[in-house]
Amino acid sequence: MATTMQGSAAPLTSEHVRVIGASSLGTVFEWYDFYLYGSLAPIIATHFFTSLAPGAAFIMALLTFAAGFAVRPFGALVFGRLGDLIGRKYTFLITIAIMGFSTLAVGLLPTYGTIGIAAPVLLVLLRCLQGLALGGEYGGAATYVAEHAPPGKRGLYTSFIQTTATVGLFLSLLVILVTRTSVGEDAFKAFYWRLPFVISLLLLIISLWIRLKLNESPLFQQMKAEGKGSKAPLTDSFGNWGNGKVVVLALLGATAGQAVVWYAGQFYALFFLTQTLKVDAVTANLLIAAALAIATAGFVFFGWLSDRIGRKPIIMAGCLLAALTYFPIFKALTHYANPALEAAAAKSPAVVVADPKDCAFQFVPGELKGQIKFTSSCDVLKNLLNARSVDYTNEVAPAGTLASVRLGATAISSVDLKALTPDEAKAAQAKLATDVTAAIDAAGYPKTADSAQMNKPMVLLLLTILVLYVTMVYGPIAAWLVEMFPTRIRYTSMSLPYHIGNGWFGGFLPTTAFALVLASGNMYSGLWYPVIIALGTFIIGSLFLRETKDVDITK
Repeated sequence: MATTMQGSAAPLTSEHVRVIGASSLGTVFEWYDFYLYGSLAPIIATHFFTSLAPGAAFIMALLTFAAGFAVRPFGALVFGRLGDLIGRKYTFLITIAIMGFSTLAVGLLPTYGTIGIAAPVLLVLLRCLQGLALGGEYGGAATYVAEHAPPGKRGLYTSFIQTTATVGLFLSLLVILVTRTSVGEDAFKAFYWRLPFVISLLLLIISLWIRLKLNESPLFQQMKAEGKGSKAPLTDSFGNWGNGKVVVLALLGATAGQAVVWYAGQFYALFFLTQTLKVDAVTANLLIAAALAIATAGFVFFGWLSDRIGRKPIIMAGCLLAALTYFPIFKALTHYANPALEAAAAKSPAVVVADPKDCAFQFVPGELKGQIKFTSSCDVLKNLLNARSVDYTNEVAPAGTLASVRLGATAISSVDLKALTPDEAKAAQAKLATDVTAAIDAAGYPKTADSAQMNKPMVLLLLTILVLYVTMVYGPIAAWLVEMFPTRIRYTSMSLPYHIGNGWFGGFLPTTAFALVLASGNMYSGLWYPVIIALGTFIIGSLFLRETKDVDITK
């Protein structure tokens, strides 16, 4: 305890500032690179998947983005092992170089029209390289900073690393917005979408220059000098039950819940505003960016607080608060962002009456609504309702029944396009679309959110609360993970649960949540995914993970 108190009073030296700054700047740069692709996926689809139909092209662009999430745990294994064998500094020099040059290459990559099928193949390869690099970057930066921090300040020092994902997202949105408005939408889509990727070269040069000036982690140097390093980090991390059990508990009792709260509070909130509530993209991005700017200091605050009261209670509280309040917060977003949609849903609820066997699973990203064609009577009808964000409940009809919808006092029968000729199907679908659209309009469902009716201060407040939950679960997580594992296998052991949690549980949250909404017809159904995962993490973490703020990490 005396050691901890002395550490708490230790001053922040210039070496500490350099370590925190270099690690944080490099990680901001990596997150900036990673988010650029996600933000620009619709535009990239038009340049690299032009041999496909528009709908299929965008799906391929999304799958290419998902590839970056999918390979992150493998990057954690590859670079975690290197970090425990050759050192933290040299490993995250490698990861930042791979990320930087991969991102620059995306900005310079010839399109499908120039080099054919090689363009999308190279694009997928570059996305995988980015994901691998990010899988190795975070563990190295967090471990490096924590091993430089004096006792009693690991939460505070590593919290600066935790700001980097949000700052990287904020920076990518800002650069895209400035470029877009400067050159105009048409020019941006045609060529200048490349500029944010190319700008990353400057960030790479600065980050490499700063990191080259750093020394190796003192704990790693001491461990190597004493000959206590691991010769097989992967085997030592996952090949014995003692450490492997901690890895599993760290995933289920810490990072899984942290990840879904992080992605729900930032990515899914943005998706909900633009795709479900029909808020225009510029307004939604500005509101999200403002919420990030307001709440980002929370990462440092909760990191500092975790040095005093512990990592575990703050992270568990963030997961529990998210699980208990997501539904009322997102319903409040509807009330303040698009009150006309809320009023229409309450006044004229929709009911789809159909044979369940006639209804396929409709996973269609928002940008593709109206582009993917459905043929069964149920699918045709639900697609029209989904395109206008009309909530509906499902009512089972006898087998073979033609699907229909009741919208308030209006009832409309669908059409089965499979039984018609192409010309007949086109005419029948056009008539159904006209009838359903007229009923939706008559019921008061808005095509877009009315900016004049939107209560922007309240929307901003709600988004800020969501981001504050993010800061609660994310601010102390790096210190907690670092303190769970011994120095000789720390990089490897902490990286895998972090990147499975954030790459898989969190990274696929928007896709999973959207699929749940389409399956049920309820705009809030997607929230069950983060609520259940966050609640599960709260229970497992509370029962099975220990507090670590006072542990000696030199062993």
